[in-house]
Amino acid sequence: QVQLVESGGGSVQPGGSLKLSCTASLDIFIGIYEMTWYRQAPGKQREWVASIASSGTPNYATFVKGRFTISRDNTKKTLYLQMNSLKSEDTGVYYCNTASRAMSGIWGQGAQVTVSS
Repeated sequence: QVQLVESGGGSVQPGGSLKLSCTASLDIFIGIYEMTWYRQAPGKQREWVASIASSGTPNYATFVKGRFTISRDNTKKTLYLQMNSLKSEDTGVYYCNTASRAMSGIWGQGAQVTVSS
């Protein structure tokens, strides 16, 4: 079974930035599937944040448009989420996944992002 591992989380003040990374145990995995970032705030349901097609075409949730950038490096086989102008509402655990894995309830441990003053 392929494992997805998130990294790059941390604690920042409002307006700060963080860059998350996601790697797969199978090198080719990141390059051949549409990849998605999700997040789950304390006491709330997991929600979709952004996706990027194998072609590189991105799509974003309204609440992160203009602030977050999703990208993928097919050479390094890594998925990224650059987060700028962070708000307290962005606090939560961030997960990377494929649509099929998400629908099947397969998730990694995620990366904790905390935005507070």
